[in-house]
Amino acid sequence: MDETKLNPIRAHMVRSQLAARGIRDARVLDAMGRVAREQFVPLSRRGSAYEDRALPLEEGQTISQPYMVARTLELARVPADGRALDIGTGSGYQAALLGELAKEVVTIERIPSLAESARAKLAELGYDNVEVVVGDGSVGYADRAPYDAIVGAAAAPRAPETLKRQLAIGGRLVLPIGSRTMQRLTVVRRVSAEEFTLEEFEGCIYVPLVGAEGWSS
Repeated sequence: MDETKLNPIRAHMVRSQLAARGIRDARVLDAMGRVAREQFVPLSRRGSAYEDRALPLEEGQTISQPYMVARTLELARVPADGRALDIGTGSGYQAALLGELAKEVVTIERIPSLAESARAKLAELGYDNVEVVVGDGSVGYADRAPYDAIVGAAAAPRAPETLKRQLAIGGRLVLPIGSRTMQRLTVVRRVSAEEFTLEEFEGCIYVPLVGAEGWSS
């Protein structure tokens, strides 16, 4: 990553919050350095866009802490020529990062107003490889499956079976899994048509994934 071409505050975030804490994937670091996080937070919060914490959005949602976004994407191992599914669009920040990493991206949001504003922002910033759809993220988006990577920005009580079945062979689902108050970042990998592996990583706290295969409310 050529830091001389970056916003200096963003470059500092990449160095101090990501690389210094163990993020090693050069493609993820490069994407985090290119995407302007301040474009995806409310105007009143833009001065806090690069702080090491989640920030509130409309409708009780959040934009995740930069480190957790980077760690999620690192664990997903998104191929450059692949297709990715983003669960819980929110403001569109993670979808934009996926747009830098993958050839095709579908991002799904259950709240229509958030989906519409994210769609407009992503179009404004030129992410023509990202499609925003409104729907239940806990059951994914079968119309564009299979996906090489599925990543979620909301917590589920367990790995949704429908999402697992939408993975390509070798694909990875990265999702916070646990209770409403504490989760672990979890990777589910599809080894074959019927075989999946599961590995747990960092503890985390996310808003709940509401839907048929998530929380009821």
